[in-house]
Amino acid sequence: MATQPLRHALKEWAAICRALAEGRQAILLRKGGIAEQTGEFAVEHTRFWLYPTYVHQQASGLYPDAADLLRQAETERPPAGVVRISHWAEVAGIYHLHDIASALKLQPFHLWSLETVTNRFFYKTPGLYALSVRVYRAAAVELPETAYYAGCRSWVELERELTADDTHPVLSDAAFADVRRRLDDVLQPTALA
Repeated sequence: MATQPLRHALKEWAAICRALAEGRQAILLRKGGIAEQTGEFAVEHTRFWLYPTYVHQQASGLYPDAADLLRQAETERPPAGVVRISHWAEVAGIYHLHDIASALKLQPFHLWSLETVTNRFFYKTPGLYALSVRVYRAAAVELPETAYYAGCRSWVELERELTADDTHPVLSDAAFADVRRRLDDVLQPTALA
């Protein structure tokens, strides 16, 4: 699949990036980091690189059957001072969850623990965003991890655009359509901004 180069990346736990890369989940749950400009998460980009992070990532934050992903993410961790990017995502649906019951209905779609989902939902103002994302595999690129990339923020602008040519979807069209259908059965999407 040929596409335009991408410069922006979304920071996410490395284990969750691995789950997305393996097709074990196709959604992201977002609240926003303390360094967000508006104080909460916003969908600033609908196509972006996945930026694996290791800060705050912990086994208790994931369901026990995701322990292999955490081990694999740590094993594949690049050397200090390096960011390895190998997948990009395109947002297919945005769900703004206003009640905890809606957030808990998403349990079959992700690998975060119940405690992680609950803590994220109630952090500051109750609410949570769920993004259905189509993930694509690309050739891995390593970049120097600059001070600008640090901190609790969702979005970073990479030092340069990275080509997203010759990429392939992690999930087939039919498998991804099935995820979207099941999500829409559970939640009603908000229109893309």
